[in-house]
Amino acid sequence: MVKYISTRGDVPPQSFTQTLLQGLAPDGGLFIPESWPQFDLDKMRGLAGVPYAEIAKYVCQPFVGNDIMPNDFNQIVDRVYGKNFAHSAVAPLVQIGPNVWIMELFHGPTLAFKDYALQLLGQLFDHVLEEQGKRVTIVGATSGDTGSAAIEACKGCKNIDIFILHPEGRTSEVQRRQMTTIDAPNVHNIALKGTFDDCQSMVKAMFRDEAFRNDIQMSAINSINWARIMAQIVYYVYAGVALGSPNRKVSFAVPTGNFGNIYAAYAARTMGLPIKRLIIGSNRNDILTRFFESGTMKSTEVEPSLSPSMDIQISSNFERYLCDLVGRDTKSITTLMESFQKKGTFNIGSEYMNKARTEFDAYRCNDEQTQNMMKACYAETGYILDPHTAVGLSAGMQVREDPSIPLVSLACAHPSKFPDAVEKAIGIRPELPPHLEDLYDRKEHMTSLDNDLAKVQDFVKENIK
Repeated sequence: MVKYISTRGDVPPQSFTQTLLQGLAPDGGLFIPESWPQFDLDKMRGLAGVPYAEIAKYVCQPFVGNDIMPNDFNQIVDRVYGKNFAHSAVAPLVQIGPNVWIMELFHGPTLAFKDYALQLLGQLFDHVLEEQGKRVTIVGATSGDTGSAAIEACKGCKNIDIFILHPEGRTSEVQRRQMTTIDAPNVHNIALKGTFDDCQSMVKAMFRDEAFRNDIQMSAINSINWARIMAQIVYYVYAGVALGSPNRKVSFAVPTGNFGNIYAAYAARTMGLPIKRLIIGSNRNDILTRFFESGTMKSTEVEPSLSPSMDIQISSNFERYLCDLVGRDTKSITTLMESFQKKGTFNIGSEYMNKARTEFDAYRCNDEQTQNMMKACYAETGYILDPHTAVGLSAGMQVREDPSIPLVSLACAHPSKFPDAVEKAIGIRPELPPHLEDLYDRKEHMTSLDNDLAKVQDFVKENIK
């Protein structure tokens, strides 16, 4: 059974349920598997054409082990992927060119890829908490999509209070309303006066405050929680086997700011999924692309863009990959992360960078290029891209060399979540699906707070059950 260790090395190995409930490791690091389970390639060949839920069970079971009884876990997976997604394929592949595919990850209740992990995570939380007779307070940061998906997953959970911080005025209106129109006693929206990085730093600071963390039984549901990564590995395997894996390699293009989504692809490859290239698409907030060009991770000012969910300059999940890159040298990781926290920068040597460049390609796409990709795709195929998907596809098409290798570009959000950007690019305003068509008429519930740790902590303590 897989155990979990911290990237900072100061926590004894943890079980799956311990890792799930803690979220961030007590030493400030992120949990990673002590060793990577490996796919049985013969079994993988037999997964072609099977339902998404069956692939989810195959991928996740080694990570969960017997912490959740297999029958209980299978029932949770069947319930989540059998009922909560609008498309029968769950994550359908749509061909838009010769061996170029869009994997649609927007058929969940909040129209974004975060649903694919968070619908499962909410159910796992509630099951484990019920079994242990516990209650937790989830505190999360969002640049737009995680918040609504987390709230949707937790709004009916009787053992959870959830507080989501979003950067005031820096999400799309649809993203904000999907969070703030949920009227549930255990749901609390905080509009923080700052950037997403401020929100994320605030959540990490609360985790580092041991007395506060223990007092409120704090946990995390955003991508610092290992279970989120686990659930995201599934759709890479699903796409791979649909296109011929393990007998055929596949490349993936992923729009990413926080590195969690493409890290899940890296995990799939580490476990044995034959992936030719992993392609990072950055917008103008290109900290990841700059790192792969220079070997220096350096944060700069966040600039608003057409793809706001990627307006990030602190890529939290990169620490997980970095830990593997330096051979699980946790002391080095602690030094690098402390340097980044204090100085906003760190550098790794050429030996590590040479290895990193064999594992990832990284390209940037500014707003003009994003619009051009949206226009070109619509003109050539009639397919409407949201701006984040356009960033990823643009990066993928820049890298692509071998047309015999399928290229799968991840569509991480429905175009209707970003109607202004879509209309500006192609002159069509995409409509929300029926279950959200009255979104603009619903009453909003949120509290605006200064970027002040003590004030936010006081608000949380005053509002938990």
